Amino acid sequence: MSTTQPLPPKKEVALALLERSSIFVHLDPRQQAVVVPPWFKKQPQLVLQIGLNMPVPIPDLRLDEEGMSCTLSFNRAPFFCVVPWGSVFAMVGEDGRGMVWPEDVPAEVARQAQMRAVDGAAKKETPRAAAAEKEPKADGAKPKRVRAKRPSLAAVPEEGEAPAKKAGKPAPVRGERIVEKEKASPRPVVAPAPAPAPAPAASRPAAGPARKKRELPPYLRVVK
Repeated sequence: MSTTQPLPPKKEVALALLERSSIFVHLDPRQQAVVVPPWFKKQPQLVLQIGLNMPVPIPDLRLDEEGMSCTLSFNRAPFFCVVPWGSVFAMVGEDGRGMVWPEDVPAEVARQAQMRAVDGAAKKETPRAAAAEKEPKADGAKPKRVRAKRPSLAAVPEEGEAPAKKAGKPAPVRGERIVEKEKASPRPVVAPAPAPAPAPAASRPAAGPARKKRELPPYLRVVK
């Protein structure tokens, strides 16, 4: 049987944290013994920062068996605060180390912490669910739709015309069919006209002997 160890006193925890750095004191300011500025008295949680080497020094910081007291600055105005240990439910140092006393946590603060934890878990599960939806499902997966190939276009035969016997052979166009019909129909054969007989050559006088070139007279010659 396991027994839970009691938590250390709040005064000892505060002194141990102050030796290292400043600390953030979480308290319930609604308790009657708490002395803080009046505008904080209605909220369930208040965080005060105290330390031995603060930018604004706290010369009157005091820790005893009843609680802590010191003068703090709020909106650059000093205010003397009294914080009993019973109102403190958590103390955290600047390095994140600290302690929480669950029995002293206000109910409103506990509910807010639970809601933040649930929201954080939901945000972590959302990417996992999205990744699982993207993965292909083995059972009940819908088959991919296969598109049927479109039939190839072909010439439609006219009325009274038989389709081509060989597949893939294009049907003759109308002009070719007319030519084939004209070739099939018989035509009257016309005998070629006889070629005209060549005309008899005209009687020409026989060519006589070539004449000698007549020399120009000496007085008609061109002098170069």
